[in-house]
Amino acid sequence: MTIKSPLLSRPAAVEAGGADAGVAAHYGEPLREQRALAVGTAVVDLSHRGVVTVSGPDRLSWLNTLSSQQLTSLAPGQSTELLLLSVQGRIEFDARVVDDGATTWLIVEAAEAAPLAEWLNKMKFMLRVEIADVSADWAVLGSTHRIPEWEALQAWQDPWPHVGAGGYSYAVVGEDAHPGLERPWFEYLVPADELVATVGDRALAGTMASEALRIAAWRPRWGAETDDKTIPHELDLLRTAVHLAKGCYKGQETIARVHNLGHPPRRLVFLQLDGSQHTLPAAGSEVRAGERKVGTVTSVAQHYEMGPVALAVIKRSVAPDEVLTVVDGDEPYSAAQEVIVAPDAGQVVGRQTGFLRGTR
Repeated sequence: MTIKSPLLSRPAAVEAGGADAGVAAHYGEPLREQRALAVGTAVVDLSHRGVVTVSGPDRLSWLNTLSSQQLTSLAPGQSTELLLLSVQGRIEFDARVVDDGATTWLIVEAAEAAPLAEWLNKMKFMLRVEIADVSADWAVLGSTHRIPEWEALQAWQDPWPHVGAGGYSYAVVGEDAHPGLERPWFEYLVPADELVATVGDRALAGTMASEALRIAAWRPRWGAETDDKTIPHELDLLRTAVHLAKGCYKGQETIARVHNLGHPPRRLVFLQLDGSQHTLPAAGSEVRAGERKVGTVTSVAQHYEMGPVALAVIKRSVAPDEVLTVVDGDEPYSAAQEVIVAPDAGQVVGRQTGFLRGTR
């Protein structure tokens, strides 16, 4: 069931569709809102997000055994990200994680909340944990800056693009040159009945603004960049969501095998689109090299500085200097690619050459 935000009553609010249904896509001026969000003078309503809580004394050690992330030493207020994988290492759930000392808060996409809570409840056995889907009781607000007036609220700080403990970067650029550094990101947990009062007269941006900044930061999103075959290596998620030296968990064998001995079959890429058509292709449009389909556009937006931009998942074999074409119906868009995940990502054992040289 879609949760409708009370902030949709704001003047000029236009509701988003798809994964962002229930909140505003924009409030009449998407590019102005995007600038305001980027500089920290606006916040974005993400109250459609799912929120799952895990409480009880065994919560962190239990989640540690299930997930890709090292959680046993997670301190109160510290933020991280975890993945729950299939036996084949494919991403089933991707959760933003923050613990307050008594409860672990998992912020997820709206479509993940109920299935995640159900799955976790099946896995708790005799352990001292309690799981609840509290999406109807809690709302989320996003910002590129810390907000002093909201310091009492529980907040998740996106670790992207920093390489976490036990993580590994598949990006060609170093961490100090990663475009994600231009987009610090915070998600505040607010009691749903206090959402309007918490926002007050603060300027709002819609999800068109937050999505454009996410795409420019090369930040993958569950349900957009992922499908039923996605493994973390393809999206550079080993940097923030996987601890390569932790104990056993479901999917670990695939994580280790691809990282050490193989290559991910696909790679995430950033596309700068030809803006002369004054239109945008839809997510799901084909990416072609010549007449050959090599991938799919996963997210697309109009950026306030760069113009039309997109993320796409393409075959690893596509050359980094290949000029691509995005085709939406009969409409072609020229697309210059920027490499996010290196074509030779993986196979780190004995690595001496290539885009990635040695460990990071």
